[in-house]
Amino acid sequence: MSAPPSQTRPESSVQPIISIKDVSKTYKSGVQALQPVSLDIMKGEIFALLGPNGAGKTTLINMTCGIVNLSSGTIVADGLDIIRDYKEARKKIGLVPQELHTDAFERVIDTVTFSRGLFGFAPNPAYSEKVLRDLSLWEKRNAKIMELSGGMKRRVMIAKALSHEPKILFLDEPSAGVDVELRRDMWEMVRNLRKSGVTIILTTHYIEEAEEMADRVGVINKGQLILVEEKATLMRKLGKKQLTLELPAPMDKVPEGLNGYHVELANEGRQLIYSFDANAGDTGIHGFLPWGIGIACILLGVLPLAFVKVTDDEFRQHDSSGGFFAFVKRAPM
Repeated sequence: MSAPPSQTRPESSVQPIISIKDVSKTYKSGVQALQPVSLDIMKGEIFALLGPNGAGKTTLINMTCGIVNLSSGTIVADGLDIIRDYKEARKKIGLVPQELHTDAFERVIDTVTFSRGLFGFAPNPAYSEKVLRDLSLWEKRNAKIMELSGGMKRRVMIAKALSHEPKILFLDEPSAGVDVELRRDMWEMVRNLRKSGVTIILTTHYIEEAEEMADRVGVINKGQLILVEEKATLMRKLGKKQLTLELPAPMDKVPEGLNGYHVELANEGRQLIYSFDANAGDTGIHGFLPWGIGIACILLGVLPLAFVKVTDDEFRQHDSSGGFFAFVKRAPM
């Protein structure tokens, strides 16, 4: 088992509002959905849990919310152990699931009031009105949920999650299946919730969503928390790429003519790897490619066409697809 990733945090004396220690999940079938995870989430931050489908994001959220049992470890939410103090701990947490689960024939105001009562809170019409107004749902309060658009239904799910005044809000894939305009509205809504003092944890497999919203980003893949970084730090790292030149014969050392470039040999001298920053104004790649190939051809005594194999696969692309998650899996951070 690999060591847990180091966590960079905002410079603050604020205590974590969620503390996850060595939490794992293995089902009776033997499938390990989540390897041991340790993670602190600070009060008032927006934390994005980034990973592909099936990575373990929802499993971790559901364990924190008390929906799925822990195989090992402990989770503390706002100072309360979620197992020992489960009733009070769950009052601190709101969850907006990825799937929409509501009574289609129920009125908006009724479902929000009912959700509040499930946590043992008496009706509070003034608070319910505030939540619905903040989510632009007040005019739809008497409408049946079946009459609402998909975007409005998702807002109702957020209203239900906020009905009992939680301090922590989980958003599981909040923009899945929604159009670009609604996604932007959702992002603005999340920012406003944070301003009201709610700590927000969202899961996503869109890098642009994490970049737009989060203070910090955690990357999870195949049940393993790979890294936790400040958003700005992670975005800088994602600009790093490599171009690999496949050599027909091994080299003993990097040619002197390439000393001005960030070049190294790999695979027992059969690969020449050029590292560059894709975010830089001048990546240097247009100068390196012909110069590097030319020098190596001379030293190896081969023709240029027989020298190098360069395809898109040789570029380590760091994006929201599987290539990104492969990158963070193997790249030293």
